[in-house]
Amino acid sequence: MAANQAEAPILEALARYADADGLGFTPPGHKQARGADPRARAVLGDAVFYGDVLANGGLDDRLTRGRVLERAENLMAHAVHADHTYFSTCGSSLSVKAAMLAVTSPGHRLLVGRDAHKSVVAGLILSGVEPVWVEPQWDTSRHLAHPPSAAGYAKAFAEHPDADGALVTSPTPYGAAADLRSIADVCHRLGKPLIVDEAWGAHLPFHDDLPSWAMDAGADICVTSIHKMGSGLEQGSVFHLQGDLIDPAELASRADLLGTTSPNVLIYAGIDAWRRQMVQHGHELLGEALELAARTRTAVEAVGGFHVNDAKDFCGPDLAHDFDPLPVVMDIGELGTTGYRAADWLRAHHHIDAHLFDHRRISAQLTHADDEQTTTRLLAALRDLADHTTELRDVPQVAVPSPAELRMDQARQPRDAYFAQHTKVPTAEAVGRIAAEMITPYPPGIPVALPGERLTEPVLKYLVAGVEAGMFLPDAADQRLNTVRVVEEH
Repeated sequence: MAANQAEAPILEALARYADADGLGFTPPGHKQARGADPRARAVLGDAVFYGDVLANGGLDDRLTRGRVLERAENLMAHAVHADHTYFSTCGSSLSVKAAMLAVTSPGHRLLVGRDAHKSVVAGLILSGVEPVWVEPQWDTSRHLAHPPSAAGYAKAFAEHPDADGALVTSPTPYGAAADLRSIADVCHRLGKPLIVDEAWGAHLPFHDDLPSWAMDAGADICVTSIHKMGSGLEQGSVFHLQGDLIDPAELASRADLLGTTSPNVLIYAGIDAWRRQMVQHGHELLGEALELAARTRTAVEAVGGFHVNDAKDFCGPDLAHDFDPLPVVMDIGELGTTGYRAADWLRAHHHIDAHLFDHRRISAQLTHADDEQTTTRLLAALRDLADHTTELRDVPQVAVPSPAELRMDQARQPRDAYFAQHTKVPTAEAVGRIAAEMITPYPPGIPVALPGERLTEPVLKYLVAGVEAGMFLPDAADQRLNTVRVVEEH
């Protein structure tokens, strides 16, 4: 039967529930807003509470005979050329863990790009899977990592032929995309599955001028965050499956093992609505967004002290394979300040929040929701920032170590080190000790130090200088990094 992409099964079920004047003697306890604090209702609006019903016994009956969620997932799979699709209300942080556990198992090996998000490392810790790290392709002049190459994965498989599969992150938060087709070919020649953490690429299937998305490039599992570049609510994620290397029932079981038994159907509804919007209007909306991004990039480049990173900066031999222009990544090194200080200034003076920021860059993420009004406001704020750089220059500078200095020895497996007896030591005394925690600058959420890595002086100096300059380390036990959690020595 042909898929009717004009349908939105979850939205339509919510509408039917409201029209039927359903009365639940079930959770949620606010009972269609009646019990909600009036002050919360004033801020959030009653629609939030009206749409907050049980998935089973509310949105659908207790046996899910209406197949509401199943039909919505099937429509999504059809829209993006996948064999199977699964919705998650726990973000791609859960989805990627489910994907990893469907490909490999405790004590086995998985090839993982070392530029992976902290959620991937959390999956390694929880599962006991042994990572075989594949190095990113480094732009040493810009101090920026791009996705690993197909050759890097081929070399890792040659050295570790027992690895169960591979995981690559593409695109990165900076918009750099991997050569997914070549990486998939490397995996499939060996009969191994490829997982793509495509959290930043939910929009890719809907316009030909964007990098190829994972299913079209031959990946086996792809994880996407609908809330990042799509129109979904925060925590809305989907993961897609194709081919015969992974059992769909196994993937569903792993997701069930990790996921909540109380999914928020508002998040489901946001995913459902976004799929219909993209199928019906996505090419037009994304085409307009790409044109807007091109104009915005040109305008930002004309601001003194700003350089907008483009395909000519990010793509080429030993760099990224492709490039998504919607993250407008701005190098502000010439302004003599850091991205941390610039981001704080933009928020304080113009109520504008940057997408990401590091020691020399800020990024403004554009989507199909932006227009001339939002980008005009952004440009005015950036010009004002350029005019006030003298007051932003009194900031500690961050010297980023070389790629070789950033990489530390994996002395113990992440799970073993994380759950080992640990202690806190002054950071100056942590050199040579084995980390018992993740230390992750956020955004973009790529750990600098992992549990089990033997800490080195260059990395610790970088992190301490980063904190002094404004770097945020949310997962460190001591976010100011006066101390570090390390494995106890006996």
